[in-house]
Amino acid sequence: MALPTVEKMIATLVATPSISSFDPGLDTSNRAVCEHLAGWFQSVGARVELNAVPGHAGKFNLLARFGSGPPGLALCGHTDTVPFDEARWEHDPFGAQIKQNKLYGLGSADMKGFLAICAAVLARQNAARLNRQIVVLGSADEETGMFGARALLEQGQPLAPCVVVGEPTSLVPMRQHKGILMEKIILRGRSGHSSNPALGNNAIDAMHEVLTELKAWRVEMGERFAHSDFAVPVPTLNFGRISGGDNPNRICADAQLHIDVRLTPGMTVAKSRASIRERVARVVEASGVEVDFEVLFEGIDPLTTSADAAIVRHCEALSGHRAGCVNFGTEAPLFNQLGSDSVIFGPGDIDLAHQPNEYLDLRQIDPTEKMLHALIDRFCRDVQPGDN
Repeated sequence: MALPTVEKMIATLVATPSISSFDPGLDTSNRAVCEHLAGWFQSVGARVELNAVPGHAGKFNLLARFGSGPPGLALCGHTDTVPFDEARWEHDPFGAQIKQNKLYGLGSADMKGFLAICAAVLARQNAARLNRQIVVLGSADEETGMFGARALLEQGQPLAPCVVVGEPTSLVPMRQHKGILMEKIILRGRSGHSSNPALGNNAIDAMHEVLTELKAWRVEMGERFAHSDFAVPVPTLNFGRISGGDNPNRICADAQLHIDVRLTPGMTVAKSRASIRERVARVVEASGVEVDFEVLFEGIDPLTTSADAAIVRHCEALSGHRAGCVNFGTEAPLFNQLGSDSVIFGPGDIDLAHQPNEYLDLRQIDPTEKMLHALIDRFCRDVQPGDN
């Protein structure tokens, strides 16, 4: 069975909602997107699995395997999108309208376009000529907790020695990105009449001490872990949300702070989260205010794939660009934990992602296909000893 054109496959995926959100009213299943992909991959001879993600109803990972032998190269993309504000779109977010070589739609660049291109690439491959498998992963819920990729990690299910994560990089390879963690800090004091501070224990006063301590930690981390490869060379800590109290004449009993931390290479989520919690607990201990912590996003460690990794060197050679680094996060560190060397390398512009009027420049389809075919030739047809 002949595949639809790449443009029609992208349009089909864009027209199929697969929104990931912590808000149940916005969240949708990704099953229909996976089923479209499964049909296309099966039609070109791939063996397809559709696996439910444990603990996340309606969420599925798609795995397609093409060829025989051990895995050689994995092509990875997420099947979900972020929510959207329809009033700010000039085009139907699910309409896949094409104007001036641009296909507009939610997820067109981030990153349903890449998955459709993968199907077209497999259609032109001869499985009998491969001595290593091509693996394609369409993962679930990358935009919230990366739960699909985490399920693979928990199951200890490696993909391939070399991984291409097709996030939009305008076809410039990236081998590094910052890590991320998000945390909620909850302080519980005691309310009372504001005319007598002794009647209560003000959580906002204690939160002031927390903010001061975290600002000091931010400075220390910037001195210890500055990394000149990044446009923002230091770790960042953003105070994203703060709330507390209910009336000016009442002592505040409860306060909350939400933080976002971006980690440079050399830092880890586990050590950074532990340090934050230890320092916060220490500064509020004398106040008598109780402190609790809640994970808002479990986090991912920074990505650093060796500059000498074969997949990095070949993506550099094919693109004509030295592998760089990006500030956004991906599933690549999780794949590296499974033993892969991962590079971020895909069509589209990340600056258009998560924005109204997101689009994929269709002129990037052909060069993406050519580069993927060349990588398959290298890692699934002509693998040299010691390269992986």
